[in-house]
Amino acid sequence: MFRSLQLRLAVRLAVLYLLATAIAVAVLIYQAYDTAGTLNDRDLHLRAADLARHVAVDAKDGARLDLPVNLAAAYQSATSDIFAVRSQDGRVIGASPRNFGELVVGWPVPTDDASFFRLTSFGATSQDYYGLSVALPSSAGLVSVSVARVAEANLLIHALLGEFIRDVAWVIPLFVAVTLITGIYVIRNGLKPVRDVSEMAATIGPSATSVRLPEENLPSELLPLVAAVNRALDRLAQGFAVQREFTANAAHELRTPLTIITAALETMPGNGELTNLRSDVARMNRIVEQLLRVARLDAIGLDVSGRVDLNAVAESVVSAMAPLALAQDRSIAFSASDEPVTVKGNVHAIGDAIRNLVENAIGHSPRKSEVTVSVLSAGSVSVVDQGPGIAKEDQDKIFQRFWRGRGVATGGAGLGLAIVKEVMEAHSGRVTIDVGSNGGAIFTLYFPPAEPA
Repeated sequence: MFRSLQLRLAVRLAVLYLLATAIAVAVLIYQAYDTAGTLNDRDLHLRAADLARHVAVDAKDGARLDLPVNLAAAYQSATSDIFAVRSQDGRVIGASPRNFGELVVGWPVPTDDASFFRLTSFGATSQDYYGLSVALPSSAGLVSVSVARVAEANLLIHALLGEFIRDVAWVIPLFVAVTLITGIYVIRNGLKPVRDVSEMAATIGPSATSVRLPEENLPSELLPLVAAVNRALDRLAQGFAVQREFTANAAHELRTPLTIITAALETMPGNGELTNLRSDVARMNRIVEQLLRVARLDAIGLDVSGRVDLNAVAESVVSAMAPLALAQDRSIAFSASDEPVTVKGNVHAIGDAIRNLVENAIGHSPRKSEVTVSVLSAGSVSVVDQGPGIAKEDQDKIFQRFWRGRGVATGGAGLGLAIVKEVMEAHSGRVTIDVGSNGGAIFTLYFPPAEPA
């Protein structure tokens, strides 16, 4: 979605900061409210413990609650705090107000682990209360103490917390904005070496292959990439130099003189020796043409984006090669697929590959034999000859440039199969070698299928 690395980092940083800030604020608010609740629960527990300390033992009536005068008056006059104390037998020994004591009589006896409760619309004022019940030791043994406080007291604490949050809320976006601006500035400065290297890389081309990307003052994460690019540029420069030299020499030193010789021989009358000379010159022209094809394959990337009908290309090659086969006392047959076979590739390069295979097959087949070219619906082309075949140990070598098998005298330079292999690699395909049922060799070109139009 985002092509810019700087923009990607900035967006991810913004998302990270926003998430982190949201989580931090949420945790802060949760902790604040949780702390407020905890303090309220602790205060209720302290009140229950204070009531348990004022439980006394009366020889006549048993356990009784003996509150100091001021504490008793405070409970009697207040409506926000209520309590009830029960003895071990469940008898209420003290309560404020009295109806709260009547209410807790039916409650289960609590344990020393406090249990919390909530009363709604209780008492004469119909207020909501939040409280706890707990069993506590006293001078009269364990007593059950239930204390509660008006829920509005918690609401007041929550209101204070809410006011505090609203007062500081405006600082959070400002903090996030300042942090993001700082982060983007740091990212931009950190990526400056990448921009500098990119600008220098943009100047590299076929006419400036000596330029290399600087490796000084670069982040350690970029050094392997820049080093690999420089090594690739070294290989490209070497390849360009070799191909330029090769192409120039082949074009000026071979092709031009041979063209002149060929033209001169065509106008000269002569006997069989002149015919042989013309054949030798034609063979040299073929070698030069193959050399130039190899040079073009190495120096210029093939456009393999077209749609190619293998039936049409193979038929065209067979038609063009039929006179050569007949001249050498061989025949050539073509077997097309019943339905169109379309692959993605370069029609001229595919034609060159099939032509080289057919030339080799004609050259290696005995007289009166037949060479068969077949197109299969799976996207492959096979060329079958009836020659001596290819030894197992030579099958990995025949695609090397300038390699020629032992005892082979076809007049070639060992470039035809090398061209075939490079064409197939450019098309993301492959070429295989098999042994025919009647001997000879079967070369098959496999092409990836084209996407539906």
